[in-house]
Amino acid sequence: MTDTTIHTKLRSDELSCPSCVPKIESALKAMPGVVKAEVNFASGRIEVDHDPSLSPVEALVNTIGKTGYTARPSAF
Repeated sequence: MTDTTIHTKLRSDELSCPSCVPKIESALKAMPGVVKAEVNFASGRIEVDHDPSLSPVEALVNTIGKTGYTARPSAF
């Protein structure tokens, strides 16, 4: 992580199988400024380390939406 990197927690209630994990992680990791993206389908947790000036939270949510799933910020 760099000085500009933050850790964002998101939640999705639509993750139903392990096959969605690489689809979402790949989409997030392709975004500018995303250093790490981890999806846990069992809990619906999505954690992303990213530079918010390059990929703000809204952009993360929109990218997940383009994969066919919804997500929202969460404190878990």
